Amino acid sequence: MERDQQNETDQNSGFGGLLWIILFAAFALIMPHKPAAAESDSYVVQEIVETISYDLVEPGSGTAPDSPALDQFGPFEVISPYLVHMRGTVDSDSPGQFAAMMRQYPGIRQIEMIDCSGSIDEDANLRLARQIRQAGINTHVPAHGSVRSGAVELFLSGIRHTADPGAEFVVHSWIDEDGVEASEYPANDPVHAEYLDYYAEMGVPRDKARAFYDLTNSVPFAEQLKLTSSDLARYQLLH
Repeated sequence: MERDQQNETDQNSGFGGLLWIILFAAFALIMPHKPAAAESDSYVVQEIVETISYDLVEPGSGTAPDSPALDQFGPFEVISPYLVHMRGTVDSDSPGQFAAMMRQYPGIRQIEMIDCSGSIDEDANLRLARQIRQAGINTHVPAHGSVRSGAVELFLSGIRHTADPGAEFVVHSWIDEDGVEASEYPANDPVHAEYLDYYAEMGVPRDKARAFYDLTNSVPFAEQLKLTSSDLARYQLLH
């Protein structure tokens, strides 16, 4: 009798234990899962990164001749805070226009001479040249750019004056307001010294300056002489 009661007790205990296990499992399924404390601060972020390519340009470096201008001051087109394109003819207003440009854009470091036909005021041309030199600006003639007549003298004003292959340099004699050409002035006339002194001031050796000045004045004002790359080297016009 005791054994039967013991068996019955054991069966009831086993059944009760099994019931608790089932209830616990069901309770665990319906309860929301809470991550462990160590996991609660962990999460995954999916990020899309767009790659953009940039062209880096050093200050003063060149740009395409058709770049849009930010501003205009006579023959000067401001392409960037560092770069100017120059087109046209220097006249009596040009030095003032240059000064106004530098007040507004003091960071300009290079003038690219795209199509420069010279000057109609030689005094203004030399004043402008000295302004450029004093401002510490480089001058450059790109491929297919053209500097002619007094613009060649202006080109020399750059702290560095450089040119790409294919750049055009054209010279001829100067002429005064009375129609008198350089060759018609006496050799000892002070007007010649003004040009020779300017070349020397811009760094052209005296002997080269004299030879270059004689070459330009050997060509009548109404004619043109296109300089070759050998001429540019011979007279040390690139620096």
